[in-house]
Amino acid sequence: MEKSIEYGFEHYIRLIPGVKEISPKDCSPLVLAYIGDCVFDLIIKTLVVGQGNRPVHKLHEETSRYVQASAQSFMMRSMQEHLTAEEHAVYRRGRNSRSVTPAKNQSITDYRRATGFEALIGYLYLNHEYERLTELVSIGLKSMDEETEQKE
Repeated sequence: MEKSIEYGFEHYIRLIPGVKEISPKDCSPLVLAYIGDCVFDLIIKTLVVGQGNRPVHKLHEETSRYVQASAQSFMMRSMQEHLTAEEHAVYRRGRNSRSVTPAKNQSITDYRRATGFEALIGYLYLNHEYERLTELVSIGLKSMDEETEQKE
């Protein structure tokens, strides 16, 4: 079997000198949101680039539509009913955390809900629950697509 199929992305990241296994239970909610923001950004950028080669500015505009706090807040509302008790607890911890940086051009409610969303994404990523992570992100993205269709 080819090694790239045998091992996942995580395996290869841990081969980089200095990279260590991280337990999500040892991370604060804001640290989970920090890594979750990056993971979600990578998912969305992969999605957007997969829709066709375009000028980078257009890719950025499309990406921004999904990664802004109001969009994450909207997706989180549609995902909440699908969360397990443990996932909901992680989301709640992230949502209730006091961030050092204020919300920019977003309501404080959307900003906090988005922080909870990112904390949940970070938790699932660090816990290697990739199937669950993609399942929840898919639910959120589907709800955004449905909302966009209704507006048109």
